[in-house]
Amino acid sequence: MSEIISVENLEKSFGTLDVIKGISFSVEKGEVLGIIGPSGSGKSTILRCISQLEDVTGGTIKICGETLVENGVYVDKAKRHEITLKSGLVFQNFNLFPHYSVLQNVTEPQIRVLKKSKEEAVAVAMELLQRMGLDSKANAYPCELSGGQQQRVSIARALALKPEVLLFDEPTSALDPELTGEILAVIKELASQKMTMVVVTHEMAFARDISSHIIFMDGGVIVEEGEPEAVINNPQIERTQSFLSRFSNK
Repeated sequence: MSEIISVENLEKSFGTLDVIKGISFSVEKGEVLGIIGPSGSGKSTILRCISQLEDVTGGTIKICGETLVENGVYVDKAKRHEITLKSGLVFQNFNLFPHYSVLQNVTEPQIRVLKKSKEEAVAVAMELLQRMGLDSKANAYPCELSGGQQQRVSIARALALKPEVLLFDEPTSALDPELTGEILAVIKELASQKMTMVVVTHEMAFARDISSHIIFMDGGVIVEEGEPEAVINNPQIERTQSFLSRFSNK
């Protein structure tokens, strides 16, 4: 197996607030890393640092063996852009373009970022929308879709750019409980196809079932990590036990 993501001594501060305090982890090709923990523990910030929506304060990030930032110093702008394309981030609030149709939401990034022809982009988009069960909604607009459908479009949009790793930032938190299942099913299907993923989630049973490895974070540090069954069903650290005791359906 080969390392898709390597994070060493990652630090991120916002002014005087230290959000991530020197954490390290790695994700191998085909693995799913689940990240759990209370709100404000730094989970989403990790994804934003990997996808370059936030600059790190310190530490090293490598993606597919290529160094993005080393000891807090980034590579040049062109290289940063190249490495950015290796990961795709799926947001909790969908972040679709409201004035674009479903099809345009999936084709435009391909045309602009990958420089594909419209015909190529449409072919890829329609294949992905079919996989998501949304090919009949190609000409609809985001406002005409349910939250679950919008999230499936955002997953298709991320996949269209052919990333090496997908990052999910609480992909079901903006959904009604009845719509959560359809998104979890999509992510499980991707996992079965050995898509490398990092999933930040509050769905404990889902994290246990889908992950190859789980990290529990609190206060910007990794409190406990290990095999999903061990961390979720038999945590060893008191802080992890306290957090998980609130989830009766685990």
